[in-house]
Amino acid sequence: MQTLVTKRGQTVVPADIRKRHQIAEGDRLEWLDDGTVIRVVPLPGDPIQALRGSGKGEGLLDRLLEQRAADRERGS
Repeated sequence: MQTLVTKRGQTVVPADIRKRHQIAEGDRLEWLDDGTVIRVVPLPGDPIQALRGSGKGEGLLDRLLEQRAADRERGS
């Protein structure tokens, strides 16, 4: 897909992309430029809610408790 940039530096996010990524009026987009490629990433309205559950199944609590036990053993 291609879009044009206006004199004011504006462009349009194509409807298919807006629908697929649930981008609505007022949403924020992050522009990432690594010097070679420009990426546009939609930012969630509530970043905490967007991350909720993303670590599920990773055993993070078990790893935290193991690390704390190891720290206590080293400190004693």
